[in-house]
Amino acid sequence: MPHIDIDYADTLSGVLDLPALVAELHPLVVERVDSVGVGKTFCRPSAAFVDGAPGAPFVHVTVGLLAGRTGGAKARLSEDVLALLGKHLSGVEGATYSVEVRDLDPSYRLHPTH
Repeated sequence: MPHIDIDYADTLSGVLDLPALVAELHPLVVERVDSVGVGKTFCRPSAAFVDGAPGAPFVHVTVGLLAGRTGGAKARLSEDVLALLGKHLSGVEGATYSVEVRDLDPSYRLHPTH
């Protein structure tokens, strides 16, 4: 049931193969956290500045999980996601990429429940 948000520089549109990234990222996260239920992956282009450079290529992935995973498990998932981003951005000069794995707030609800 992970929620995955991919924010990326709009300058990567047409350069970064988002369907290919999601096709690898989503199942990787589901497998690593032993998830059940429906997961969602959202991709959002952003007009942004990184380190003061207009149009600098960046990707940031946020993975929201129900509470209960250890800090070590989240750190390992972060490393796996970073490696996958590195693979998909290997041809993009100057790309910056990051990941945050966090617990969803206890107020999180899903309808219909599974």
